[in-house]
Amino acid sequence: QVQLVESGGGLVETGGSLTLSCVASGRIVGINSLGWYRQAPGKERELVATLTSGGNTNYADSVKGRFTISRDIAKNTAYLQMNSLKPEDTAVYYCKMSHPWRAYWGQGTQVTVSS
Repeated sequence: QVQLVESGGGLVETGGSLTLSCVASGRIVGINSLGWYRQAPGKERELVATLTSGGNTNYADSVKGRFTISRDIAKNTAYLQMNSLKPEDTAVYYCKMSHPWRAYWGQGTQVTVSS
């Protein structure tokens, strides 16, 4: 089992920045991908960014150039640096990490961007 705990969410004004963190614990050996997803009220959960163990990244078009996904292997932590935030970025943000045989989700952290 892998446990994920996100932090770093909050209320920020349009144009502001936040950095989300996701600390992993448990059987983390063999994790081959990690990602950030978000879910706004009344909407489906959507991919924000992913990072593979090989270092390949993928971003939703809506966040390209503004968000950066990264990881610190020594700290078992994934990050999502979010700049130039917009009201439409308001959502609960979830961290996901995956073994080849299953995925694990965190509990989510709320990000609210005021206009």
